[in-house]
Amino acid sequence: MLKNREVILAKVESTYNTDSTPAATDAVLVEALSWANNGLRMVDRPVMRANIGKVKQVYAGRLVDFTFTAEIKGSGAAGTAPELGALFRACGLDETVVASTSVTYAPVSTAHESVTLYMYRDGKRIILTGCRGNVSFAFETGGLGKASFTMTGHVAAETDTAMVTPSYDTTVPPALINVPFSIGSYSAVINALNFDLSNTIATPADMSAADGYGAVQITARDVNGSFDPEDNLVATKDWLGIFTGGTNQALDTGVIGSVAGNRYQVTMPVTYFKDVSPADRDGVTTLEIPFGATESSGDDEVSIAFT
Repeated sequence: MLKNREVILAKVESTYNTDSTPAATDAVLVEALSWANNGLRMVDRPVMRANIGKVKQVYAGRLVDFTFTAEIKGSGAAGTAPELGALFRACGLDETVVASTSVTYAPVSTAHESVTLYMYRDGKRIILTGCRGNVSFAFETGGLGKASFTMTGHVAAETDTAMVTPSYDTTVPPALINVPFSIGSYSAVINALNFDLSNTIATPADMSAADGYGAVQITARDVNGSFDPEDNLVATKDWLGIFTGGTNQALDTGVIGSVAGNRYQVTMPVTYFKDVSPADRDGVTTLEIPFGATESSGDDEVSIAFT
């Protein structure tokens, strides 16, 4: 079996943990695709016998994680959800569509959606249902915006199945150049921005379930990240004063991309610095600034708008 012959399909479920039957058109172009058991139960049996050897353990259920990274890009048509839309929704982000204009993703605290995932692996297929998870984002100058997912779900089936012929969105992602990043309305010179929704994924036990687990749930989030601005005079931007004073700062990537239907923008209305430390970039003094993002008016720590 060839590692490079792997495909992911993702489709939002209308009923939790019920196969939504993703089609070839639900394919998501990903890299670094892998799977791992989550919460695997192998039960010890500490029985007393004449012999001192262990007796066989008993399998008692598991969930599975799919992990992968994908390029961030629009659909090619403003007001049409991007290829990653279903996955964003399963990570606790609500989708708001304005026809012919925009699709925006922002956090919600209730009614989290779920997806069915099909992983094709060169002749085998694993089906996960009831998937919810977490996503982190990475942006570096001269590269492409990337979203990294960890999705947890129930194993519905693993079978020998012919490889699907995926139908990918052919839109090419915009490069991270000419990006007017700002923090607290200051146009900082940065090389990289990273942030994570840091969703807490709960997998409560359920004796009545075939795998011993109930609904995978998102029970908390803690949006946080980091960026690396060039240092400057205090009169220009007092980074340490902002940190020690606990001053809120709005973060805005500005619009990434220039073509309608393939532009996106990340905004955070309230961020606060968690630390400020010195660094170096090609002989230029820089700073490493980890930050947290909090709500301004409720469920609005971060917004990702595709236009």
